[in-house]
Amino acid sequence: MHKIFTFMVFSLIGLVSFSQVAPNKYWVKFTDKNNSPYSIDNPGEFLSQRALDRRTAQGIEIEENDLPANPAYVQGVMDVGATILNVSKWFNSTVIYTTSSSVVNAINALPYVLSVEKAGGSNPSGNDTGKPFFKNESFSQIPEGDLLKSGTSGDSYDYGQAYNQINMLNGIPLHDAGFDGAGMIIAVLDAGFLNVNSLTAFDSLWNNNQILGTRDFVNPQNPNIFNSHYHGSMVLSTMGANLPGQMVGTAPKASYWLIRTEDAETEYLVEELNWVAGAELADSLGADVINSSLGYTTFDDPSQDHSYSDMDGNTTPITIGADIAVSKGVLVCNSAGNSGGSFWQYIGAPADGNDVFSIGAVDGNGNYASFSSTGPTSDGRIKPNVVAQGAGSTIISPWDGTVSTGSGTSFSSPITAGIVACLWQANPDKRNMEIMEAIQESATLAGNPNNQLGWGIPDYSMANSILTVIDNEMDNKASILTYPNPFNDELFVSMKDVPGEISSIELFDLTGKIILSKKVNGSLEQSIKLNGAENLDAGIYFMQVTINNTVVTQKVIKR
Repeated sequence: MHKIFTFMVFSLIGLVSFSQVAPNKYWVKFTDKNNSPYSIDNPGEFLSQRALDRRTAQGIEIEENDLPANPAYVQGVMDVGATILNVSKWFNSTVIYTTSSSVVNAINALPYVLSVEKAGGSNPSGNDTGKPFFKNESFSQIPEGDLLKSGTSGDSYDYGQAYNQINMLNGIPLHDAGFDGAGMIIAVLDAGFLNVNSLTAFDSLWNNNQILGTRDFVNPQNPNIFNSHYHGSMVLSTMGANLPGQMVGTAPKASYWLIRTEDAETEYLVEELNWVAGAELADSLGADVINSSLGYTTFDDPSQDHSYSDMDGNTTPITIGADIAVSKGVLVCNSAGNSGGSFWQYIGAPADGNDVFSIGAVDGNGNYASFSSTGPTSDGRIKPNVVAQGAGSTIISPWDGTVSTGSGTSFSSPITAGIVACLWQANPDKRNMEIMEAIQESATLAGNPNNQLGWGIPDYSMANSILTVIDNEMDNKASILTYPNPFNDELFVSMKDVPGEISSIELFDLTGKIILSKKVNGSLEQSIKLNGAENLDAGIYFMQVTINNTVVTQKVIKR
């Protein structure tokens, strides 16, 4: 099952068939990291200062899996005649290319090699060879007369045809408040970025040095980023395009790393390992967000196929790698997939990851897009996490730079990744999981998520309000509890060991309006019921307890 999640775009050009190349790539796993020249005491030797700052900000320690694989081991593999394609510190392994069985046998005999597994792949010559794909991909231009002429602007940007896909998420107020991705880094893991170096829509990224660099893990010997596949160009446009009045993406001021991990012409397990190498690079460079409009289920070699039971968040290499990336403080946005309604209707890997932010698709009216892959994961977790517009999304044509449309979770994911970066820019002291949780809590189905839409369509301005409310602590002994939370009808406040005099308990909505209030005199060590809570609409509220001159604020959710 092909994994670049674009669906039903009516292409204006054809695809050319090429013959497949025999797979000659192998995954070499090492036994240990002994005698490494690297040490967790000197992380600056293998992690950028920005990556170290991200860990410090989120309270993340440097661990052994942060250490690069022993370079002597990698050199030993090279010395027997293999070509090194990439090296993974998280998996303590390397991916090699060789056509010689004697080389494979020699590698397997090395004392520090744990195993050599066939990974598949094509000749690393720099040429895109193999079978055509994207049978379901589509792309269409918007006739000039159909471009929107009004109702497309916020105070800061004229979004043109892209207005609906950011307005649906209530992301425009973030841009208008100055949070448009500036200072944030998004790593885009994809199949190629055709003409991104020449299209007008990306001029501002180049002129303002927002393209930080590129890396090609598909053909590392002959990098081929801008003259390879077109998928990543369309994906990038939903975030970084800046054509006022025509199309402005969700993070026009963010900085980007363009990383090619997907071989669009074939489907082998090696692409998952490329992805992990790309995620490791993104982490080490200090990226805040990864967008991955990719996913994997079945392969050209059936022996490598994943089953639905593998979609448990802990089995496939790419999912394990994605969750490790999250553990390093990166927020990973990944397309849910385009298998809705098919024999495989479920999300693919790594969208099944426990901590991966999996993004499904809706149409321009906010209705479930029938192609969007669904949950649950095989271990019963709800997926996707949230949704965004993925049917009729506005994109830039990689061939001529015109404003166009495309459909697929390939586009709902980067639309999300861009506005996520803006939200995090507004709340730089928050951890990646706090950002994700606030987005889910702001969404339309927060009280009753399901396996088509997850928590629903987020409201990023509401998420920003959630993140800016401080849960104050009086001292280590004081205890103020609102329960049940989330609540259905009855809502209680319990207080114990609270120093000082309690004067009031108030419930506010997101606009700051007082919805319920109760006067309290003195110190109280019992539960208080807030009358009227049963009449409230479902949504997010803030409970404020005033103690002397201090206000303690806690968030509560009505289902």
